[in-house]
Amino acid sequence: MTAAIETPRRDPTVRNVAVLAVCQALTMSCLSLLMTVSAVVGDMLAADPKLATFPLALMFLAVLGSTIPASFFMQRFGRRAGFTLGAAAGFLGALICAAAIWLGSFVLLCVGSLFLGAMAVHGGFYRFAAADTASEAFRPKAISLVMAGGIGAAILGPELAKHTRTLFEPLLFFGGYLAIAGLNVLVGLLLRLIDIPRPPRRTRATSGRPLLEIATQPVFLVAVLAAMVGYGAMNLIMVPTPLAMLGCDHPFEIAALVIQLHVLGMYAPSFVTGHLIQRFGHLPILATGVLLILACVAVNLAGVEVAHFSIALIFLGIGWNFLFVGGTALVTTTYRVEEKAKVQALNDTLVWGTVAATAFSSGALYNALGWEAVNLAVVAPLLLVLAAIAWKGLRRPATA
Repeated sequence: MTAAIETPRRDPTVRNVAVLAVCQALTMSCLSLLMTVSAVVGDMLAADPKLATFPLALMFLAVLGSTIPASFFMQRFGRRAGFTLGAAAGFLGALICAAAIWLGSFVLLCVGSLFLGAMAVHGGFYRFAAADTASEAFRPKAISLVMAGGIGAAILGPELAKHTRTLFEPLLFFGGYLAIAGLNVLVGLLLRLIDIPRPPRRTRATSGRPLLEIATQPVFLVAVLAAMVGYGAMNLIMVPTPLAMLGCDHPFEIAALVIQLHVLGMYAPSFVTGHLIQRFGHLPILATGVLLILACVAVNLAGVEVAHFSIALIFLGIGWNFLFVGGTALVTTTYRVEEKAKVQALNDTLVWGTVAATAFSSGALYNALGWEAVNLAVVAPLLLVLAAIAWKGLRRPATA
C-alpha cells in the first residue's frame, strides 16, 4: 500500500520541469516586456529624464528586499504557494502601473514596480524548484530546461510591447501592463499542476551548517560571483539599450526587436547549457560566458548601427546564460537539503542586490557619461570573475 501511495510521486520531475518552463516563459515575458517599455514609460512620466530607469531600479530593489522572505515562505508553505503569491503580486503591480499611465503619475508607476519586483523574485526560484525533485545527475539539465522556457519570452514579451503600445492611444503602453496582468492570471492557473512536496517537518526544522561556513567554500564564492557579475553586467548594458537606440534615431520597433534578439540569446542556449556543463564542467562554461560578454562590449564600442546593437546584445544574452545557469547549477552542489532555503536566499539576495545596483546606476551612468562608459564599466568585474575561475580551477576542477 505504501508503494501504491508513493508511486505518483516517484518521479514528478518531468511534469514539474515542463510546467515550470511554461511559467518561466510567461513570467519572463512580463519581465521582457517591462525591460522594453519601462525606461521609455519612466521617461514619459518623470519630471527629470535621469529618473527614467528609477521605476525599474525600484523593481529590482523590491526583488532584493523580498528574496529572503520568499525563500523561507516557500520552505514553510511550499513552492506552489510561493509562486502563486508572486503571480498575484504581478497582477496587482501591473494594474497599478496601468493606472499610473492613465493618471500620468510617476509615483504610482514606482509603486506598481515594487509589486512587479515581488513577481520577479518568486519567478526567480523556478530554476531551484526544478532541482527539488531531480536526481543529482539530471539537476543541471532540469535547471537549464526550465530556463529554456524564457525562449517564449523572447518572442512574446517584445511582440506584446510593440502591439500594445498604441492599443489604447493616447495612453501609450497602457495595454502592455494589462497584458502583464493577464499573463500572471495564466501563471496562477498553471501552478496548480506542479507536484513538489514540502520538506518534512524535521528537515525544515534542521538548520544544518552555519551559513558562513557554506558561503566561504571556494566553489560557492565562484558560483555566486559568476552569477552576480553576469547578471549585473547584462542588466547594466541592457537596461539603457532602448534609450541609446532611440538616441541614435533608431525607431522604437527596431529597439524592441533588438531586445527580442537579446532575450532569445539569453534563453535559447538553455537547451544545451546543462548538457555542456555535464560534458565540460562548470568552470569552462563560466569562462566562456565571461568572454562572450567581453565580446559584447567590444561590438558595442565599435559602432551604433542596428547591427552593432543586435550582435552585441545576442552575445550579452548568451554570456548571461552561461554565467547564470552555470552559477546556479554550481551553487546547488554546495548545500544539503536542510540548508536549501537559507543558501538559495543568500545566493539570490547577492545576485539581485547586484541587479538592483546596476539598475539604479545604469540610467544615471548613461545620461552622465554616455553609452561607451556603460559598456566599459563592466570590464573590470568580468576580469575579476575570470581570475576567480582560474583560481578555482588551479585548486581543484569543479565537477557537475
